[in-house]
Amino acid sequence: GGQLSIDQNVHVVVVGGGFGGVAAAQHLKHHGVPFMLIDILDAFHHNVAALRASVQSGFAKQTFIPYKETFGLNFLQGRVMRIDTETQTLVLDNGKEVRYSHLLLCTGTSGPFPGKHNSVDTYQSAIQKYEDFGNEIQAANTILVVGGGTTGVEMAAEVKTEFPKKKVILIHPRDDLADPELLPSVKEQAKQVLLEKGVELLLGHKVSNLDELEFNKCRSGMVVKTNKNEQVTADLVICCTGNKINSEAYCSSLSASVAENGALKVNKHLQVDGFDNVYAVGDCANISEPKMAYHAGLHAAVAATNITNSLSGKALTSYHPGNVSMLVAMGRDAGVGQFNGYKLPRFMVVKGKSQGLMLWKSWKEMGQKAPN
Repeated sequence: GGQLSIDQNVHVVVVGGGFGGVAAAQHLKHHGVPFMLIDILDAFHHNVAALRASVQSGFAKQTFIPYKETFGLNFLQGRVMRIDTETQTLVLDNGKEVRYSHLLLCTGTSGPFPGKHNSVDTYQSAIQKYEDFGNEIQAANTILVVGGGTTGVEMAAEVKTEFPKKKVILIHPRDDLADPELLPSVKEQAKQVLLEKGVELLLGHKVSNLDELEFNKCRSGMVVKTNKNEQVTADLVICCTGNKINSEAYCSSLSASVAENGALKVNKHLQVDGFDNVYAVGDCANISEPKMAYHAGLHAAVAATNITNSLSGKALTSYHPGNVSMLVAMGRDAGVGQFNGYKLPRFMVVKGKSQGLMLWKSWKEMGQKAPN
């Protein structure tokens, strides 16, 4: 196929093995470009399905796909602590140094479990954490979800779908739910689905004693207070707020190129400000669009193509954000979404995303067969 004749000094390092990182690594592999993929976990986490893995026992093992089987010696587990742009080396948490000729930063966002799994871990132990958390959900009668962005909406819907008899309450500071960039009619539909499922909504309220609460553990009689003097008692509190850009690997080394939100400023070729051999992809690229696996994949195609193009002297390609397309799975039997700025019928979202959460796509991308 598309093999290039490559200078022996070329060594691309991809930091972060999420949706963008894996897509970029597969592109480089296909073109015979020497690369190393570095991630803190030893398996790709299809975190689009992380919330389902919290409510369905045995499901979590489908959401982790080992890197070694796909990338072999081109995978290294570790956390990048520093980037030296002078010597073009990365320093890992264990002191190991990795040289690069080109760098692809795909560090994503970090946020609370179960939506994200951000600690250095083996995937077997990560799977166990989801199973353990599922047991806490099963033990609780009243479950409170804090935050009504897309993750909170999906979490509340997953719990209520799997355990319809449990009381599920969602608290959110705004009146509209899910991603702010969705069409108003789609946000309204998400609210209707939650109400149909029997989720109680406390909108326009902010939790005021968040620091005192223990998350993800079943403890009967936890009192949750809001800024409007409401009190809710719950057995289990799940926090679905506070995702932030994972900038630890680069914030000190590339500080001049970091935007206020922690993302890297990039040009239309996805090159980081001030560097022609450093690219940023996915959530850590400062592009005005929702943070989604779908967009990370689009970025990865542009950045990896630009690396191969720069090696063969071809012109660089550009990334142009399009209309917002987003599918919100709300349990296996419901969902809302839009495509290219148009609201989709619910049944299409159910078929397209909610039933299988696109797991097949990641197993295919990794070239592995999903477990039954």
